[in-house]
Amino acid sequence: MVKKRPWLIFLLALGVLSACNIDVLGLFASTDLDERLKEKDTFVFLKPENFFLTLGEEYSFIVLTDTHIKDGDTHGLENLTEVIENNKAIQFVVIAGDITDYGSQKDLQKFINIAHTLRVPCYPVIGNHDILFGNWQNWKKLIGSTRYRINADEATLFILDSANEFLGKNQLDWLESELETAQGTVFVFSHTNIFVDSPLHVEQFTDIRERARLCSILQDRCDIMFMGHIHKRILREVGGVIYLSIENFGKHRNYCLVTVNKSGIDYHFYKL
Repeated sequence: MVKKRPWLIFLLALGVLSACNIDVLGLFASTDLDERLKEKDTFVFLKPENFFLTLGEEYSFIVLTDTHIKDGDTHGLENLTEVIENNKAIQFVVIAGDITDYGSQKDLQKFINIAHTLRVPCYPVIGNHDILFGNWQNWKKLIGSTRYRINADEATLFILDSANEFLGKNQLDWLESELETAQGTVFVFSHTNIFVDSPLHVEQFTDIRERARLCSILQDRCDIMFMGHIHKRILREVGGVIYLSIENFGKHRNYCLVTVNKSGIDYHFYKL
């Protein structure tokens, strides 16, 4: 007869609940999306000049995700400075969420210090780990808005707040409205991903109707949507939009170099 071990069941449940993809009743992560979205147009880290980029017809940028900075360990993120210095075509960087492991002020400041060494703007996306234990207040203090738009001469960037695995009607309405005036190539960045490659994976937007609406909004309006969260590389193309989930930098130290020119959009992965 197998003895029951309630303590073991509790520990297993705790491990699941505190994983990257679960947020039950706000026990481990802040669920105050509406409060975060009220901070629109409140920027501490980014400068006014960062909100309009002069890219030209040919340019490159870097996307990476899930750096999970913890107790000052950046997993080598500071080496990004050298990569950018050696490639003058790179015009900006986006980190697609889970910049920190649990949203501490010290680790978020570590990211900011590294970002300030880059010669190009670095656009942060908020992830579920960045709001753990209500720590989005640190994001509010050091970075500001969690949802914003970047305009450029040849492109438009949309940074979304999907840290609770949903966007909400107001944010989807905002995205749909803003896309009406988007110019050039359109890039969308979200921490939470839309697609998974196995029924065993649940790290994606929790509401299937919201996923459907998002895909409908982006159809024929967006070129690529970049995501993280699942810690795997997954590529899908739906409605003329490329959906690319990128593996976690904290473990693999990979980054995606995106190049845009007259021939189209190309991307390759490199190890930092």
